Amino acid sequence: MKILAVDDDPFILELLVSLVGFLDGHQLVTATDATDALRVMDLNPDIECFLVDIQMPGRDGIELCRDIRRDPRFARSPVMMLTAMADKDHIDRAFAAGATDYINKPFDVAELSEQLELASWRITSREISHDRLTQTPSGHMVSETAGPLALYQPFEIHDVDGVVTLTALENYITKLSRNALYGSSVVGVTLREADRFFAALSEFDFRCLMADLSEALSDELAHFNPLLSYVGSGTFVCILEDGARLDARRFTDALNLSIHRMDLHASTGERLHLRMCVGEAVRLFWRPGQQAIECLSRAHANAEAEAQKRERDLDAFWMLERSA
Repeated sequence: MKILAVDDDPFILELLVSLVGFLDGHQLVTATDATDALRVMDLNPDIECFLVDIQMPGRDGIELCRDIRRDPRFARSPVMMLTAMADKDHIDRAFAAGATDYINKPFDVAELSEQLELASWRITSREISHDRLTQTPSGHMVSETAGPLALYQPFEIHDVDGVVTLTALENYITKLSRNALYGSSVVGVTLREADRFFAALSEFDFRCLMADLSEALSDELAHFNPLLSYVGSGTFVCILEDGARLDARRFTDALNLSIHRMDLHASTGERLHLRMCVGEAVRLFWRPGQQAIECLSRAHANAEAEAQKRERDLDAFWMLERSA
C-alpha cells in the first residue's frame, strides 16, 4: 500500500518513514504542506492511503482532506488525521470533510501500525469483491459490488453533506468516547416497509433511493450538525449535537414533506410513496469504545421498532374501519 504522509514537522515525517519501513508491503511518500501534497498526488496517482496533519502553514489538513475527496482517484482512500488537535470542533470538521479516522499526537506506534494494516485489508477486500463507486441519476455516488445486494447490507453514499461511511462513523463515535465528549445523541431513521421497496426495485434503484433519502435527511438535520451513515435495511443512524432536543414527531413530518416534494420515481417511471420514521434517541455519556459502538446498534433497532409499531397501528386502524 502506498501512503502519503503530510506534515510540516520533519521529525514526524522521519518517524513515519521509519515506522512504515518496518511494516511489510507498504511504501511511504511525504509532503510538507497541502500544496506540496497536491503536487505529490499528481505524480503518484497510485497513492492508496493518507496520513494528514491539521495544523500546517497555508491551507490546513482539513481543507486538504476535502481536496482529496473531490479527486475521483482518491475518493475512497483512507484518510487518517494525525494531529495534536484534540478538541471536538476539529474532530467534527475533519470527519465532515471525509476523514476516515483521527489519531492524536503523540501517537501510539502500535495503534497506528494496526490502523494501517486494517486500511490495507479493507482496500484488498474491496478489490476482491469488485466494490466500486457508481453515479446515480441525482449525481450522488454509491458503492456496489459484483455480488447481489442483501436488504440488511450497508453500502457507501458519497457527495452528500454529513454522510460518511459506517467505518468513519464508528471511528468518530469512538473518538468522542475517548475524549469524554458527551452531549451528543444517536438517532435512527428508517424507511417504512423497506423490505417491500427492496423487493419491488432493482438493486441500483434501491441504492439510488437511499442516496436521495440521505440528502433529504441531511438537509432536515442541518441544524444539528449531523454525521450520518446508511447501515442497511433502509435505516440511517445519525449522530447529532444536542440530539435529545429533536422533536421526533415534528421532524418526521418535515422530513416526509421534504421527501414528498422530491417527487421520487423508480426507473420504470412509477412514483414512490415513501414514509420515514424516527426511533428513540440514544444519549452518549462517557461511554468506553465498544459501548459507544453499541449505541449505533441500539439506535438502529429503535428506528426499526418504531417502523414496526407504525405498521401495527395502521393495521389496527384499518381493522377498526372495516368493523365499524
